Amino acid sequence: MTSSRQQELLERLCHGPVVIGDGAMGTQLYHRGAPLDAVFEYLNLIQSDMVTQVHADYASAGAELLETNTFGANALRLDTFGLAHKCREINLAGAKLARSAAGQNGWVAGSVGPLLQPRGHNAEQSAGIKQAAFLEQMTALAEGGVDCFLLETFGKTDDLLLALDVANQLGLPAIAQLAFAEGGFTGDGLSAAEAAQRLQTMAPAAIGANCGAGPRELLQVLQSLATATSCPLSAFPNSGFPQYIDGRHIYLATPDYFAELGREMVDAGASLVGGCCGTTPEHIDALARALVDRRPGLRQKSPPPPKSDIRQQPTRPPGGHRHFLDDWGKRPLITVELPPPRGLDVSATIRQARILAQTGVDAINLAENPLGRIRMGNLALASQIQAETGIEVIAHVTGRDRNLLSLHSELMGAHLLGLRSILAVTGDPVAVSGETGATNVFDVNSIGLLKLMHAMNQGTNIFGAELNGQTDFLLGAAFNPNAADLTGQLQKLEKKIAAGARFIQTQPVYDLSVLERLAAATRPLDLPVFVGVMPLVSERNALFLHNEVPGILLPESILARMHGTSGEEGVTTGMSIAKELIAKARDLDFGGYYLMPPFGKVELAVDLITEIHHS
Repeated sequence: MTSSRQQELLERLCHGPVVIGDGAMGTQLYHRGAPLDAVFEYLNLIQSDMVTQVHADYASAGAELLETNTFGANALRLDTFGLAHKCREINLAGAKLARSAAGQNGWVAGSVGPLLQPRGHNAEQSAGIKQAAFLEQMTALAEGGVDCFLLETFGKTDDLLLALDVANQLGLPAIAQLAFAEGGFTGDGLSAAEAAQRLQTMAPAAIGANCGAGPRELLQVLQSLATATSCPLSAFPNSGFPQYIDGRHIYLATPDYFAELGREMVDAGASLVGGCCGTTPEHIDALARALVDRRPGLRQKSPPPPKSDIRQQPTRPPGGHRHFLDDWGKRPLITVELPPPRGLDVSATIRQARILAQTGVDAINLAENPLGRIRMGNLALASQIQAETGIEVIAHVTGRDRNLLSLHSELMGAHLLGLRSILAVTGDPVAVSGETGATNVFDVNSIGLLKLMHAMNQGTNIFGAELNGQTDFLLGAAFNPNAADLTGQLQKLEKKIAAGARFIQTQPVYDLSVLERLAAATRPLDLPVFVGVMPLVSERNALFLHNEVPGILLPESILARMHGTSGEEGVTTGMSIAKELIAKARDLDFGGYYLMPPFGKVELAVDLITEIHHS
């Protein structure tokens, strides 16, 4: 049952005057001495006075709605700090601390943020785990006495809909806020208008946006929301963009500027306005003074825009560009991998590429920091190889080394350099190499990379913002046929194909029976499959690959044949095995080979190319 205070809040959201929200909690705690790596929500229990003072300062500045310090206080996130068992206690305390500062005249909103993605579960199981986590957190907040929920900083609408469902189960109003990326799109590719249309089906108390951008960009999002829904609107922008000064992140937007943009947000239809990252009690004070008795502006309706989830569109073939797959099915195609140099001298790699060009190889593969070891940047080197040899290069791009920002930039640069064929791989973890001081990024895995490049082929970034042009990448995917059970690998491959992959290159194969399984599994996919062939050169080499390199598995029969070999004998034995694999692949009608000569021994690749051409 809705209480009188809750009803009053709903009336204000629907009819005004505008409700003033509070500002940033995390940055306030940070500036008041909490370490940047602290679990800020846990401070509800161990430094409650600090949290209470932040709430009190916002209330004194004019905030009518105070958010609990519980943004990440869910079991999935708290578990990463060993605090999952404190979830209920943290949320109860958070509600009580905010209530003590809000008093009888203010409202308290239970802050609920997005969840970490559960690992090792299918979509249905993950949804169940997330719903249980939301229910635990939000039940504790409700018991603590919050007036409503503020569901904030959600990147994807599906997760926000789950949280809204829980709020409806608990019978409390919920304000649903998304964090929009540049261009006004959600993390799942929806425009602001499309997201609003999905969210309003759950009857939230308000729909809005927070974080993600400064006041100006959030205003543009709000204007789009206003045309698509009749729900009350909320806006909690950051105080501009942060700068790192003297060891701290500083937001430079002044309170007066923030308040001015707040007025424009209310004119655009906002019923609730507060602040997110970087905002202070001074910003809220200026906002409250600027919005005294102000009511939401009238909205202008416009027809809903067409669906814009570009990742559901079919992949466009590369525009007008001849690529190495053009002769697929007419003759066996061959790609050869060369290792980028460890230093600045690329002369040996260019020389090897010229040799391969003379043999009639169809494309050259360049890995990106294989095994997580420092190498020459493969995109720049790929461009130079193409320019000097006329042979197309398949550049490997990993999710390990760059965040989403850098991936977009590097791929646009790769397109400018004339690169068109990209193999998307997750990348070996840095820990494999032991390169001291390096860290993994993994903003996206190989599937996410494919989605990103597929979007660029449609003329947008992964968030839907226009690129003023289109890339024409031919997208490739890796496949490991050496797993004992191919079910999981095939499920991943199907996702890669759905994300835009148009050719497949496999890990090295050493077992004839694996080739047979690979042929049976991939034939229904009707995509070019390049069988990975890496000649062995010694017993030591065979044992290293078998025991230390991810995705490579040698059968006992091959280990036995390589036993005791080294030098010329090892190379001869390894090449004999490789040629047997090539012959078997030919009999199974594989139309392509992905040769990986070890240690840059390009002469071994030339020998195998001759074998393929004459077979």
